[in-house]
Amino acid sequence: MNKKIEKKSSVKIRKHWTKNDTELTVLALPTTIWFVLFSFLPMFGLIIAFKNYKVIGGKNFIYNVIHSEWSGLKNFQFLIKSNDLYTILRNTILYNLAFIVLGTILAVALAVMIDLLRSKRRSKVYQTLMFFPYFMSWVVAAYFLDAFLNQDKGLLNNTLRGSGNEPVQWYMKASVWPFILIFMYLWKTTGYNMVIYLSSISGIDTTLYEAAVVDGASKRQQVRYITLPGLKNVVVMMFILNVGKVFYSDFGLFYQLSQGATGSIFSTTATIDTYVFNALQSATPIGMTSAATFFQSVACCITILLANWIVKKMDPDSAII
Repeated sequence: MNKKIEKKSSVKIRKHWTKNDTELTVLALPTTIWFVLFSFLPMFGLIIAFKNYKVIGGKNFIYNVIHSEWSGLKNFQFLIKSNDLYTILRNTILYNLAFIVLGTILAVALAVMIDLLRSKRRSKVYQTLMFFPYFMSWVVAAYFLDAFLNQDKGLLNNTLRGSGNEPVQWYMKASVWPFILIFMYLWKTTGYNMVIYLSSISGIDTTLYEAAVVDGASKRQQVRYITLPGLKNVVVMMFILNVGKVFYSDFGLFYQLSQGATGSIFSTTATIDTYVFNALQSATPIGMTSAATFFQSVACCITILLANWIVKKMDPDSAII
């Protein structure tokens, strides 16, 4: 009995609001407001996917949504019966899989290489140079790309003319765009992902490396048996999060760089997002395009839960849920 009383008395139950609670609440408030305004409130618009949305003169958006007729699942026929469904689904999924695999391998490799540099000054310079493209918008990146691919004044075509060859219409050559899009994506995002993995490497216990050096382990062996296992949880977490976006595509990447993702390069540049945007510019009802984005959200939710379930079965400690 005495032991039980001692255990109960040792546990202090906090009943009052403290200064730390206030500070943490103030810090979390801006993020909470942002999510409420831009993530939770817009979810009301999902109802448009199940309605025949019509604009009533003199009324606001919410009134128009509520008083529009229900259409059931008819709006989803816009995407399901589309002749381009296979093309846009294939491009969206395959591009994202390529981004996940190649992006992870390249970012981890660069993080390990920079961590092995002895000069801290060079390490900071390389990090800055590789991280800089992440802050550049796809609009600016599209101008840079056009400077290379432009038919009249592009650097590549000027080089071809100088060597006696005919210029190439790159914006009409569908076969080269998978390589262009993958290269541009890796160029822009690898630096950001590399910094994430590099920060994880810095969190690995240095005594492990010291013990490995004493045992005569080479740099390659240290990377194989210490660094890479130490990165496993972060790599798996990033993998699960990226799989959750496999039905989404970076609109700026596919639309801005390809100058509309239409024409002869449609088959290799069009994704669900660019297809929906082009439909919005046409006479397609907004309810049908909303149904397509609703399908994306549900599909991404299923894939992230499925990926987490598979990881949890293989390694429970690496799952995020």
